[in-house]
Amino acid sequence: MGRGRLEAFSDAVLAIIITIMVLDLKVPHGDSLDDLSPLLPVFLSYVLSFVYVGIYWNNHHHMLQTVRTVTGAILWANLHLLFWLSLFPFATGWMGENHVAPLPATLYGGVLLMAAIAYYVLQQVIIRAQGPGSILRKAIGRDWKGKLSPVMYLVAMLTTALSPWIAEAIFVAVALVWLIPDRRIEHVLPNEES
Repeated sequence: MGRGRLEAFSDAVLAIIITIMVLDLKVPHGDSLDDLSPLLPVFLSYVLSFVYVGIYWNNHHHMLQTVRTVTGAILWANLHLLFWLSLFPFATGWMGENHVAPLPATLYGGVLLMAAIAYYVLQQVIIRAQGPGSILRKAIGRDWKGKLSPVMYLVAMLTTALSPWIAEAIFVAVALVWLIPDRRIEHVLPNEES
């Protein structure tokens, strides 16, 4: 099987995830700025999760560009990733509604951690399917961002007992690290396809 169906299915799931998250933004009852202030934590949680989903969508797209044949293991690893990403709306909503309370912030970090692990698993399954000359292995190299992110999520989860705001700052910092364009795959693919 080619990668087209896998990409289309994944794109559809990610679009639904974003749609579900935005539906949690409730319209305030009133027409003043004061009526908007209670919605700020929910909105900020939404923005953070929207950025994370965007980062996963972008990196997932680039990673799939290295795939020539989709195996059953790749399909299952991709579903594993989509499962954890599909929990973003719940974790986002709970954290936003509770103004970054410790337990919701810990759950949010746990979902981020599991999504990062699932992404790593998908990477490894693709690399294994590609064999010794893996384009993806060549592209990701040491993958310092991929190794640092789960550690930072764990640190954030542990700090929620001290201050959920510190955890939130760590979640934002990791997202900012990933917002810097990652051109590793783009640099390898033109060389491989020529």
